[in-house]
Amino acid sequence: MSTTAPDIAIIETSSLGDRSYLISHDGAAVVIDPQRDIDRVQLLAAEKNAAITHVLETHIHNDYVTGGLELARTTGAQYVVPDGDPVNYERRGVVDGDVIDAGAMTFEVMHTPGHTHHHVSYVLRAGGEPIAVFTGGSMLYGSTGRTDLLGSEHTDELTHAQFHSVRRIVAELPPGAEVYPTHGFGSFCSATPTSGDSSTIGEQQQSNPALTQDEQSYVEELIAGLSAYPSYYAHMGVINTEGPAPIDLSTPEPVDPGELRRRIDTGEWVIDLRARTAFAAGHLEGTLGFELSTTFVTYLGWLYQWGAPLTLLGDNSDQIAQATRELARIGIDSPSGSAVGEIHSLVGDGELRSYEVSDFAGLAAAAGDREVTVLDTRQHSEYEDGHIPGAVNIPLHELLHRLADVPAGEVWVHCASGYRSSIAASVLDRADRTVVLVDDDYEHAVKLGLDNPHE
Repeated sequence: MSTTAPDIAIIETSSLGDRSYLISHDGAAVVIDPQRDIDRVQLLAAEKNAAITHVLETHIHNDYVTGGLELARTTGAQYVVPDGDPVNYERRGVVDGDVIDAGAMTFEVMHTPGHTHHHVSYVLRAGGEPIAVFTGGSMLYGSTGRTDLLGSEHTDELTHAQFHSVRRIVAELPPGAEVYPTHGFGSFCSATPTSGDSSTIGEQQQSNPALTQDEQSYVEELIAGLSAYPSYYAHMGVINTEGPAPIDLSTPEPVDPGELRRRIDTGEWVIDLRARTAFAAGHLEGTLGFELSTTFVTYLGWLYQWGAPLTLLGDNSDQIAQATRELARIGIDSPSGSAVGEIHSLVGDGELRSYEVSDFAGLAAAAGDREVTVLDTRQHSEYEDGHIPGAVNIPLHELLHRLADVPAGEVWVHCASGYRSSIAASVLDRADRTVVLVDDDYEHAVKLGLDNPHE
């Protein structure tokens, strides 16, 4: 028998703040919490020269469409899901204490409710010794999974359960055991911000609030810190319970300038993926700018009207392909069209729109020269921590429904980094407002003395 330890490979999905895992040993592989685009997992397994024998889910996911069902079907692997989740497909339902035997590796099921009622963690043992735990949305790095996704009526119960789940993990595992969560790398499934890129049980004992605070303090602090989460989450659990369809990454049908204009004029979603400064310099009237960057899919999914036709514009076919993959991860399948090329080639008989881009120094100068409205598109908690006096706070995800609340006149729009405000600027521009995008880090507003946390 091999004496080498299992190889644990991390599959990052930074756009959603999540990780999946492929654990391989002696030609066998186990996959935990795979994303929908399973080609990445299959390629990694091939590189490891390992056959996938088991696919494990820690819970029914609320922030992405799982690839677990399709990966199991494609590879012939056993699909393992917590027993209490009422799914509509064949799987092995597991409960606390069950063991998944994958050759030289075993995974012991530990019921760790909190993020969901039936959430489980998987303890990896090699040679009988626990060497790692895959904690899903339970123990995160310096935090825990949020507990309000199943409805406010469950939040208090689940928060108390989360506290005890994390403490149980620590009580039953040695300090040197590695911790591998699914959430906590930017995902809104984290209750509070996480810290670090790796950790052990012993390190979490020093930093995790469920381990450093008493139960009531932990519960009160977690619930008080819960902020808004993307609206598309409402669809993820339903899709994952019913059983997602195989992913379709085919290129959306090309559309010409005339058809683009028709779609825009009829109110369809036409999304420009180019850099936010390029969008500001020239774009098709009526389009929305969602720069294809790390948080693209989170915010498009948050604002998007579920089920509406969606057309993508990009500099090249690679942008369209990447956006199509990102959207499929949250169940927005088969965009209804795409167009690529230099923006002037897509405008047809119309004219391009544009607006100004500036920074916080420019805002300070403008505010000293004339009357302007400052629109802060950060979340309410960010605004409360410090903001520009007189700024109107409308979080990005509320803006489409609150345009009437934006005062008349010239609007300078900002967020923490320029990304959310760039989307908001395109929304305002589509509404024919005079807008200036503040493409800058908020820390510069603080350094300039524009921020007043005590207003």
